Amino acid sequence: MLKWILLLVLLLVLGGGGYFAYTKFIAGKKDTSAQEENATQAQEQAAPSGDSQVVSLQPFLVNLADPLGRRYLKLTLDVEVNSKDATEQLTKNEPKVRDALIMLLSSKTFSDLSSMESKILLKKEIVERLNLVLGGPRVEQVYFTEMVIQ
Repeated sequence: MLKWILLLVLLLVLGGGGYFAYTKFIAGKKDTSAQEENATQAQEQAAPSGDSQVVSLQPFLVNLADPLGRRYLKLTLDVEVNSKDATEQLTKNEPKVRDALIMLLSSKTFSDLSSMESKILLKKEIVERLNLVLGGPRVEQVYFTEMVIQ
């Protein structure tokens, strides 16, 4: 009788471990590839207009708002604006732009930036913040050219 109970417990533990391994490693990879496809489609749908220009900003290096304070973010991005006037406005207000983005980025935690959805949300927040600084809908899209979280 004791052998049957031990065998049943062993089978339950092995079954639970197999289910955990499947959901963690095999099913999780499918979700990640679907997220990457969704992000690619979202970028393709944001087609640039004819007058748009891309402005490269200097890299940002900020401490993240993690409780231990040991994580940082290095982010380099390009900003797509809708006109040459917007390019000049962005260049002229670069200190304000950098300040606004440093404040936004340093308010994030590691968990705020770890998923694909959170990176897409960060792009939207950056566009909103830049349009606020520039005084109108001048920024169409931002492109992350380098992103390191450590």
